[in-house]
Amino acid sequence: MGLARSLPAFGHQAVLGVFRNSRRLHTEIAEIAHREGLAVEVIPCDGRADWTAVRAIERCIDTHAIDVVHTHGYKADLYGYASAQRRHVPLIATYHIDWPDRGVALRLYHVLDRVVVGRFGRVVAVSEAIATSLRRFGVPRRKITTIDNGIDLAPFEGAQPTLREELRGRSKIVGLVGRLTPQKGADCFLHAARDVLADCPDTLFVLIGEGPQRQSLEAVVRRPDIADRVIFAGHRADMPGVYASLDVLVLPSINEGLPMTLIEAMASARPVVATPVGAVPKLITSERTGLLVNPGDACGLSAAIVRMLSDASLRERLGAQGKEWVTRHFSARAMARQYAEQYCELIDEALTARTAAGAIEADPPRSSH
Repeated sequence: MGLARSLPAFGHQAVLGVFRNSRRLHTEIAEIAHREGLAVEVIPCDGRADWTAVRAIERCIDTHAIDVVHTHGYKADLYGYASAQRRHVPLIATYHIDWPDRGVALRLYHVLDRVVVGRFGRVVAVSEAIATSLRRFGVPRRKITTIDNGIDLAPFEGAQPTLREELRGRSKIVGLVGRLTPQKGADCFLHAARDVLADCPDTLFVLIGEGPQRQSLEAVVRRPDIADRVIFAGHRADMPGVYASLDVLVLPSINEGLPMTLIEAMASARPVVATPVGAVPKLITSERTGLLVNPGDACGLSAAIVRMLSDASLRERLGAQGKEWVTRHFSARAMARQYAEQYCELIDEALTARTAAGAIEADPPRSSH
């Protein structure tokens, strides 16, 4: 929603389209957007090929006189393409991840998705690694551009430490924020926790998020040496307050694009420990805006966490420098400016194409004899 909030400064108004499945509503984003005064359309979508959703998007295009359809995710890409093509509206898609980690069926959808987005006017990757993957798959190079994720910094300024207040303890808190999948390295996080506790026994380790790996991770935590020092906090609606509660944010991912978690933590002036995968090095220069360790290196991860916990001045310095870096390079306004440029180019190209098509229709070629 940071993009939608920031676009008016560059002459564009956004209408958020949110899918609603009758079995799994998940319309929280629409509710938040309504409260913030943003224009929202809820798109009913049940099943794998719901033409009701296509018609609903077409009505949205007509009602709001939409100039560009901007999609996020394979489902939005497929339905957005079907709708915008029928209304002759240009399309732009944003890729936030590379390949999915959840089953054969979903991977097949993503193959179909990449075939379809090759027909979009623009495809935005949030990291160069994703851009490379898109090119390798056959998406035309001329259509691909890279735009870094950006966030609205205001909610993270002076946020109250709500999670710490709930825990009511004086322990230092080390957090991992993200979907609980093998990609995020949560198993490495827990292995490192055991070593950290040997040096810093008053530390709490908190995992914020849900995912298919949760049960196996909980089984690891049942071991008596760490059972009472690890908390699974699940989904949280108060993320600025969560980040404000952490002494250290850890993201030991095996694979990443440009993680919003790191941007948000750094905007909160939290010191971070992460792995140099995907676009993470655009955010973190080791010893300047955070600490970097190799993926899967539990010993290196534990050493970096202990170093952070043992040195308050290091935490303060890295947190402050990380916040300065994010403010300068990864704000929602900086992101919106780049998207606005892409929208204008697409609109101009569509107008040129329509004008050329009209000229051809008005002056059909003469037959040769």
